[in-house]
Amino acid sequence: MKLSVDEDRCCGAGACVLAAPEVFDQRDEDGVVVLLDDTPGDDRHAAAREAAAMCPAAAIEVTEAP
Repeated sequence: MKLSVDEDRCCGAGACVLAAPEVFDQRDEDGVVVLLDDTPGDDRHAAAREAAAMCPAAAIEVTEAP
């Protein structure tokens, strides 16, 4: 799994941080998503997928390994 975020699309809702705090954070000044781990371990895949699905701005992209 590979994750990427589009900071320009992020609306700062924070759903990603709630779903996967080990993978995502938010900037203090504006709440924009910060990607902490772009290749999370297998134990964090489900939470990362949930975070991407919950994002109201669709700012998180999940690319599955072939």
